[in-house]
Amino acid sequence: MQDILIVVDMQNDFIDGALGTAEAEAIVPKVAEKIRSFSGKVLFTRDTHEENYMDTQEGKNLPVPHCIRGTQGWQISSKLMEFCKDEPINKETFGSVELGSVLKAAHQENPIETITFIGLCTDICVISNAMLVKAFLPEVKLIVDASCCAGVTPESHKNALEAMKVCQIEIENE
Repeated sequence: MQDILIVVDMQNDFIDGALGTAEAEAIVPKVAEKIRSFSGKVLFTRDTHEENYMDTQEGKNLPVPHCIRGTQGWQISSKLMEFCKDEPINKETFGSVELGSVLKAAHQENPIETITFIGLCTDICVISNAMLVKAFLPEVKLIVDASCCAGVTPESHKNALEAMKVCQIEIENE
């Protein structure tokens, strides 16, 4: 049995860049410590947009260019890169079907006991990926460490945690 930690979108644009918040900056040391002390496999996701971001549906609904491939804002925080052993899973939308597929294949090879999610933003990409993985692996225990997540606002962070609880995702360290 194995345990997996998913580090969602801990990128410069979400921490202190185009969409950064004080709450996101505050969790970086907690995220580093969580990864450092985690004994299982660690996977990173990376929000990835192209130069035509403003022409996409997301760009029309959130007209703030961010995480454009190859930019400094797209990069994983330098405070966390030492823990990123494998190439991050690039995702062009909130939830990553590739992440679900990678985890399902890993589970078939060596059963997964738990998958823990941390990162940004609780109310967009953390919840989207947790729900997507729940669909791929409904019998695997999913956990979100709330102390290592931040939302667009503190209120939307709390709302996302409550929504995930109802969907049988365990929330720890609220």
